[in-house]
Amino acid sequence: MPRVTFINSDGFARTLDIGEGETLMEAARGAGIEEILAECGGACACATCHVHVDPAWMETVGPASGGEAELLDYVTEPGPTARLSCQITMAAALDGLVVRLPRSQQ
Repeated sequence: MPRVTFINSDGFARTLDIGEGETLMEAARGAGIEEILAECGGACACATCHVHVDPAWMETVGPASGGEAELLDYVTEPGPTARLSCQITMAAALDGLVVRLPRSQQ
């Protein structure tokens, strides 16, 4: 099962085993990671589940596009590695992925 490490704004790291086909948002919410608000429940409509993908993983994860890219214009901590965790679906190729959580999702 692929593993992903979530690092919060205080530097605390938490690694989760995430089943293939599950989104990072679903796994984070299920594990009680409070920094992922996911107010829209994963409908790609609010951007309250944004994360920053470790730069070493950006080529594998890929950039945001379409509606996701538009929503990322409104996050509190935008940047070139920002993605919505509801739009990153786990696959074997993402085993070892590292994402950083913003201080605020609002």
